Amino acid sequence: MTILDKIIADKHKEVALKKQLISTSQLEQYPLFDRATSSLANALRQGSGIIAEHKRRSPSKSVINHSLSVQDVAQGYENAGASGMSVLTDGKYFGGSLDDLILARASTQFPLLRKEFIVDEYQILEAKAHGADAILLIAASLTKEEIVSFSAFAKALHLDVLCESHNKEELLKSIVPTVDMLGINNRNLKTFDVSIQTSKDLVTLIPDDFVKVSESGISSVNAIKELQPYGFEGFLIGENFMKTDNPGASATTFINQL
Repeated sequence: MTILDKIIADKHKEVALKKQLISTSQLEQYPLFDRATSSLANALRQGSGIIAEHKRRSPSKSVINHSLSVQDVAQGYENAGASGMSVLTDGKYFGGSLDDLILARASTQFPLLRKEFIVDEYQILEAKAHGADAILLIAASLTKEEIVSFSAFAKALHLDVLCESHNKEELLKSIVPTVDMLGINNRNLKTFDVSIQTSKDLVTLIPDDFVKVSESGISSVNAIKELQPYGFEGFLIGENFMKTDNPGASATTFINQL
């Protein structure tokens, strides 16, 4: 069992429990549910292309940063000129929560991506109800049919969809019209090794009508300048900013060098 398999198994149990507490009709009554969303895909094409992440810890790195408030991080990223922010909402493995999404939404205007292990439409309703503008789908843990149905459901809620892949097989099943952004995750799920060569190798399979996003292992401006000629318009950066005392200042310095 990979770490992703364990997370997905736990996520199915977690969602089943949540459904017993809060119904879908209750989620639809949340104050943020009717909020007009902003397109992350458009923001990437028109701005810096940086999706800056809020991440407290991860299975591969354990603790990254537990000392910062999510609203300070969010405001710092927005002021830095990031095109959007990725908010990890998984609790068990990443130390996040839906409260992080609400606090980020309350303190900023730019697009927010709910980064979660989505296994059920319920989680997409949660994303909308807590102020997200976009959701992440992970091709490694979903069938083609699930990618089609989940992305269509998200689009009906006016949420953008980023679908991430680690290899050719995952990428090919992700190319569906209701996905806006196709992400290449440079991390090998089995070894945790990271190489931006993965992005370069797979990008030729992505049609030009999708926003191309490179994820993981992007820790330098040079890496972005290396990837841009391949057609990448979005770059998800997490640990690089979060491992500092001031992620917003770190992001500002980074973006100013682009």
